[in-house]
Parts: sequence; structure tokens; C-alpha cells
Amino acid sequence: MKILFLGDVMGRAGREAIAATLPGLKRDWSVDFVVVNGENASNGAGLTADHAKVLFEAGADCVTLGDHAFDQKDMLQAIEADSRILRPLNYAKSAPGRGHRLFSDARGRKILVLQALGQVFMKRPFDDPFSAVDAVLKAHPLGGQAQAVLVDMHCEATSEKMAMGHFCDGHASLVVGTHTHIPTGDAQILPGGTAYLTDAGMCGDYDSVIGMEKSEPLRRFITGMPKARFQPALGEATLAGVLVETDDRSGKATSIRMIRTGGRLQAALP
Repeated sequence: MKILFLGDVMGRAGREAIAATLPGLKRDWSVDFVVVNGENASNGAGLTADHAKVLFEAGADCVTLGDHAFDQKDMLQAIEADSRILRPLNYAKSAPGRGHRLFSDARGRKILVLQALGQVFMKRPFDDPFSAVDAVLKAHPLGGQAQAVLVDMHCEATSEKMAMGHFCDGHASLVVGTHTHIPTGDAQILPGGTAYLTDAGMCGDYDSVIGMEKSEPLRRFITGMPKARFQPALGEATLAGVLVETDDRSGKATSIRMIRTGGRLQAALP
């Protein structure tokens, strides 16, 4: 099975790049299932129902969120209406929606997708992500109920992402980090057969400060004083993520390739 994961979609530039490019990537690369992290897709903070529709119409099968899951208030209702949208497993217990779901591809193969929020350097304390992920993985054994398992680890610290990768090794097809908007260069298959990447990067304009127009972040770094709201950068976006191929019987990864296409970053293609 070929699974494409695309990192945090950043504002209008990211949405438009997904809409223009993803259908062709699915066709040209014979992709079976697509997961997109959409938690910054609406003005850089959260996701609206309308913008979720844009991602699904472009070819996403699942959209994950993150710590900005409910910045856009209509997501409180939208996530209940559309089970293809996932919020973090270890979010507040009263939060609407779900943190994992078992999907099917066009051939009926089952793909489990789950997301967890890290605790290190995050602004709010969340429940332990490791115990939350462990419970779901034990209920959906790789190669049994699920032909593939994808874990989106949404957090700041690279160490926490790497720890989750090793924690899930042999029990997930892919563990991929999101949230920091910068693609890392450590794509690998861990000893137990789990594909891993510390951060998928963002789908957005890299002539920016992690996706935001440069002037206001620079002002705050230089002066320590805010003057205006952050605004997403609107230049040509790079789509960043990973393409993973898995064995249908074991669910383990057989290959992982970093993906970068369009925009300013050097291209990386299968």
C-alpha cells in the first residue's frame, strides 16, 4: 500500500497548492491513501469546515488537526459531522470528535490513523500521549485488524517525536511528526519496521517565518513588542511530507521517501 502524508497546511497558499497539485500526485504516484495535517489551513490557525472540504475534494482521505484544533469555532460542529477529521487523542476528554479512526482504501484494506499531542514545551498540559497511543495500538494490532497504521505526533520537541517513533516501532507503519513546519532530513525505517520522520514540514510559503509573513515576527524578535497580527505568507507554496510503501500482510514499511514539490525548497520526489 502507498500512503502519502502531507505536513501542516499553512493558510491560503497551502490550501491552493493542495488543490492544484494533490490530484496529480495521487494519480502519478499511484497513491492508495492520503493523510493531510490541516490544523493551520484557515488563516494559519485552525481549520474551518469549508477549508476541510477543499482538502477532501483535492484527494485527502483523512485530515488531522493539532493544538489549534478548535481555533475556528465551526470545527466544534464540523468534526462531529465528518469523521474523516481527527483531533488529538489526548485532548480534553470533553472535546468533540475523535482522535483515531479505522479507514478503508479503494481495495478495502484497513488503515488506522491516530494523532497525539506532545507535552514538552507545549502551552497547555495534555494527557500522556504514550499511554493514549498505546491503548489504540493494542486494540488495532498491525497486520491484523489494520493493514497499515499511521501515527501523527504533533509536538514541539524533536526528542519527544523520536521517542514516540521508537515506542511505536513494530506496531505502526509510519510515525511522522508535525507542528514545527520545518521538514527534517531523518526519514528512515526503524529496526522493527516502522517508517519514521521527525517532522514532515509544512505545505506553505517557505519565504516566511514558519509560514507567517516575515515583517511582524521579525519585529517581535528584534524589539520584543507586537504591533500587528501574524498573517500567513502568500507566495508559492512547497508541499512537504512523506510517501511510505507498506507490506499488506505485516503492515510494516518497505520504503519511505521524503516529498517536496513546488515553491522554494529543493524538490524531493519518489
